Amino acid sequence: MTQRDDSTGVSGPDRVARAMTIAGSDSGGGAGVQADLKSFAAMGVYGTSVLTAITAQNTLQVTDVMELPVSIIESQIDAIISDIGTDAVKTGMLSSAAIIEAVAGKVREHDLGNLVVDPVMVAKSGDKLLQDEAVGVLRDLLLPLATLVTPNIPEAETLTGRKIAGVDDAREAAIAIVGMGAKAVVVKGGHMAGPASDIFYDGEEFRVFIAQRISTTSTHGTGCTFASATAAGLARGMSLRDSVSQAKKYVTDAIRRAFPMGRGYGPLNHFHEFWD
Repeated sequence: MTQRDDSTGVSGPDRVARAMTIAGSDSGGGAGVQADLKSFAAMGVYGTSVLTAITAQNTLQVTDVMELPVSIIESQIDAIISDIGTDAVKTGMLSSAAIIEAVAGKVREHDLGNLVVDPVMVAKSGDKLLQDEAVGVLRDLLLPLATLVTPNIPEAETLTGRKIAGVDDAREAAIAIVGMGAKAVVVKGGHMAGPASDIFYDGEEFRVFIAQRISTTSTHGTGCTFASATAAGLARGMSLRDSVSQAKKYVTDAIRRAFPMGRGYGPLNHFHEFWD
C-alpha cells in the first residue's frame, strides 16, 4: 500500500522527484534557470522555477538586467510549495541583498532542505551579477542554510577574503566556508591550472573530483549546471557525495559533447545522452 504525500496529493512511490531553481533567466538559454531546468529534466527530475531577474544576454555579453520585485519572487516560491512541493532547491543569481534576504526567509519559513547554493557573482562574459553590498548578506543569511555551496575560485576568494593559487589554498577556503555554517562545499577548480579539480569538503573530510580539462569555448553555464545536477541527485535521494560525483560526470560529458552555438562562450549539451 502506498503512502500519501499530503503536500502534493500524489502517492509516495509513484511520485517523480522534484527540484526547484531560484535564479535568473538567461535569454541565450545556456545558463540560469534555462540550464537548471534542462539539467533537472535530463536527470529524471521534475523542475520548477522561481525567476529572480531577467537578463538580456547571449554567448558574448550581458546587455541588460532587470531584477524582479521581491514580492513576486516570494509569491513564486509560495505557489510552488503550496501545491507541487520540492525535494531539493538550487539557488543561482540572487543579485541584491533584498532578494537574498527574501529567499533565505522563505527557505526558513517552508523548512526547505537539500539546498544547493551557487553563489553566482559574475557571468562567463565577465559581467557582474551580484551587487557588492549583497556579498555579506549572502554569507551571513544563506550560506548557513546550505546543504552545499558551489563557488568557483573567484567566488570562493570573495566569500573568504583570501587568495586561492592552488589546491592547498582551495582546501583552506573550503574549511572557511563550512565554518560560515554551510554543511559542505565544493570549490570548483576550473580557474586553476592543470586538470579540472574540484575540492569537496563536508566538515570532516576532503575529496577531490578530477576530470581531464577539455579544450573548448562551450563552457557557458557550467556552474549552474553543476549545482542543478547536484540538486537533482539530492532530490532523487542520493547521498551528497554521490550527487556531487554524478554532477561532475554529467557536466564533463555535457562539455565534451557540446555543439557550436554563438560567437562567444557557447552552452553545454545538456541532453547529450538523448541527442545524436
